[in-house]
Amino acid sequence: MLKEERFQIILDKLEQDKKVYLSGLSSLLNVSEDTIRRDIRDLADQGLLKSVRGGAVPHAPGPMHFRDRLSYDTEQKRVIAGKALEFLKDDQLVIFDGGTSAMLIAQLLPRDLRLTVVTNSFPIASILEEHEHVEVLFAGGRLLKNSFVTIGTDAIGFFRKFRADVCFLGICSIHKDLGVTGPHFEESEVKRTMVGVSADVIALATLEKLGTAESHYVCPTDRLAAIVTDQSPDNEVFDVYRDLGIRMV
Repeated sequence: MLKEERFQIILDKLEQDKKVYLSGLSSLLNVSEDTIRRDIRDLADQGLLKSVRGGAVPHAPGPMHFRDRLSYDTEQKRVIAGKALEFLKDDQLVIFDGGTSAMLIAQLLPRDLRLTVVTNSFPIASILEEHEHVEVLFAGGRLLKNSFVTIGTDAIGFFRKFRADVCFLGICSIHKDLGVTGPHFEESEVKRTMVGVSADVIALATLEKLGTAESHYVCPTDRLAAIVTDQSPDNEVFDVYRDLGIRMV
């Protein structure tokens, strides 16, 4: 069997099962585990999957640049944003990260809701500038241009000054074993700080983001108080997260 044929079988199996193992692929393709390990490394170098110990998991689908994400899965994100409003009440201090789902929550905030919002997102700060009862505290730092957020030591130090009631975390990838991860090191560092200073962390994720992984660690999955998706919370796919004590919304 040609290497390219093995590659396609590995990718098809990964799409079907959401995780592949060296031993299983070795038996399926009748080659050594060392050969499968090299195949997975090659596919990872092409950005087609995420290599993990003992096998591989998918990368999160979808575009990385903020402008492109604005028009990706828009209806699903509106469902998520509407559901997420139930976690808000007057006089909370709330952290908004730079995700497009978090931005939609900012757009949907009731006009009489009183909040203090801490964010590193330029679009979210701009939206909330027009909200009469929301005080906005903005984290300075270096601009990450493809996400329109600030990053670096200044942003991290700013978030460390607060103890938030709720953190809305736009998710690139969640995996029950590998945790919450992201594609950019410095942005993931800022998100990890947001998580560390927050009482409840609410993950905002379309269904396709679950069971995937990226290179940079944010937090363990069981640190999440809830995962808000565009699907019915009764979906049996979510059982692995409920087993961790996470509320599915």
